[in-house]
Amino acid sequence: MDSDEEFVVAFEKKVFDTVKNFNLVEKGDRVVVACSGGKDSTLVLYLLNKFFGGVVALAVDEGIKGYRDKSINDLKIFCDEQGIELRVYSFAEEFGKSLDKVLDGSVNPCTVCGTIRRQILNKYAVDFDKIATGHNMDDESQAVLMNLFKSNVDLLWNSGPISGKVEGFVQRIKPLYFCLERDVVRYVKLKGFKVCLIKSCPYRVTAFRKQVRELLDDYELSNVGVKKNILEKHLSLLKNVNLKKRTFGYCSVCGGPSLGKLCKACQFIKSFK
Repeated sequence: MDSDEEFVVAFEKKVFDTVKNFNLVEKGDRVVVACSGGKDSTLVLYLLNKFFGGVVALAVDEGIKGYRDKSINDLKIFCDEQGIELRVYSFAEEFGKSLDKVLDGSVNPCTVCGTIRRQILNKYAVDFDKIATGHNMDDESQAVLMNLFKSNVDLLWNSGPISGKVEGFVQRIKPLYFCLERDVVRYVKLKGFKVCLIKSCPYRVTAFRKQVRELLDDYELSNVGVKKNILEKHLSLLKNVNLKKRTFGYCSVCGGPSLGKLCKACQFIKSFK
């Protein structure tokens, strides 16, 4: 096993090589990082600021009592220490209600949260060229399987290290695309970042992703490298298969990209009132 110092150097090189090889950040790009205060997004924030400087942290407070308030506070402390600008927006300020207040058990919490959170992030990242997220290899291999299991093949074209360019959407980049979650944890521990490594979102226990995560983790134990294989094969297929790309219009309420007259986020928000 490599030493801690060797690991840190190799890990940073892997991230930098991903950024370089996939043109995630180009000269002159204004980059904002979607931050939760967790290990992955905090690490992306740290490394992009180290590599390029001038990044901004953008956080969304969904209003999950006892969970998000703690992680947002951790993020504020981290940004103060690193001299990074932090912008925080909340469900309550944007729509009048927190996530805790709107959930009634009739819809999947992760679907509601993810949809509205993406809308807020895209809205406030509009002045930037790229928005970076903390998705790691575990997250992305899970996403590929989830889309296949649910026959969402049309979503696969946009799930690589960098999203396609779609008018109305800020292009998304994933610097940790080839980094295993366990390596992220090791790096964060070695650097002494004050982030929670154990507690997960209380709504996550009902998520379909949790089932796929457990399945894939179990399979990885006896088939080392399967997560990496899934992503490499996925990227290989993207080069050779013409997957159907979605055609977007614009939401009649918020003006954002939408597949219908009313985007999914505005549909949810309308149902809250």
